[in-house]
Amino acid sequence: MSAETRTRPSYVLARAEVRAVERVSPSFVRVTFGGSELVEFGTPGDIYDARIKLVFPPASGILPPVARDTDDWWGAYLAVPEEERGSMRTYSVRDLRVMDASTEVVVDFVLHLEPGLTGPASLWASRAEVGDELLIVGPRRGREDRNGIEYAPGGASSVMLVGDETAAPAIARILEDAPRDLRGIAFIEVPAAADQLTINAPAGVDVHWLPRGDAAHGLRVIPTVLDYLGDTGHAEIVVQDAEGEDLVWETPIYSGSGEDVAPTASGDNRYFWIAGESGVVTTLRRHLVKELGIDRAQVAFMGYWRRGVAMRG
Repeated sequence: MSAETRTRPSYVLARAEVRAVERVSPSFVRVTFGGSELVEFGTPGDIYDARIKLVFPPASGILPPVARDTDDWWGAYLAVPEEERGSMRTYSVRDLRVMDASTEVVVDFVLHLEPGLTGPASLWASRAEVGDELLIVGPRRGREDRNGIEYAPGGASSVMLVGDETAAPAIARILEDAPRDLRGIAFIEVPAAADQLTINAPAGVDVHWLPRGDAAHGLRVIPTVLDYLGDTGHAEIVVQDAEGEDLVWETPIYSGSGEDVAPTASGDNRYFWIAGESGVVTTLRRHLVKELGIDRAQVAFMGYWRRGVAMRG
């Protein structure tokens, strides 16, 4: 990494233009972004589940004038009058294409268009056209601090990736950036069978798509994961209500609730990455840690959103 790269902010705040829009399934629309300000965005092969921020224009359609090369992009965003800021949401990169003269960032949006459930991101994505613009905040190319990446299997001999449709793009990027000798399994719950997307996973990783149909959110993936792990004694699954709580966020090195995450000498060499709706993630966390006795330091549990709550940021 050059001295110049080390001294610049670890993120890129870029104005980006829609280059392509593709409805890849009933629930996903894939948007490709480009533009000269993305030239330093991301390091190919090293994206994994990195979180990026998208800033959608306000009602005026004019993107907020957020200062670019500053050490405090969040402060710069908040400095814009609220009515001019637009809406900010967190997403994952589905693909990163670095070419000789340009960089393209691909994002898969989940379309929640039911009355009362549609947020600004879904609404924007459902109407996106070539030429539309937004702001993207993401990792700077060549940086080694890996800001926003939680996937960290270390020397684990196998991995388990679990998520719903909001986590599907991150799972796909993890598997496509992972070493080709990775071994493990992935379970992805999606609204319908037609939402199963192509993932170039390592040969040693089995990917299972779980269409929920009319079932409640989480009621396909939770029992499937528990059965796979040998917890066949569970009765009726009750998704833990996370209403009124912060989103669960527990990784092998960080606990949002302040728990001790020091590893124990369990001899278990597996790594678990679980993300999606916070109540579903919390329910799986309880089963894995409290009932199956899996070491907290082996698992990343991340609530991406909460049912019935319009998330911000």
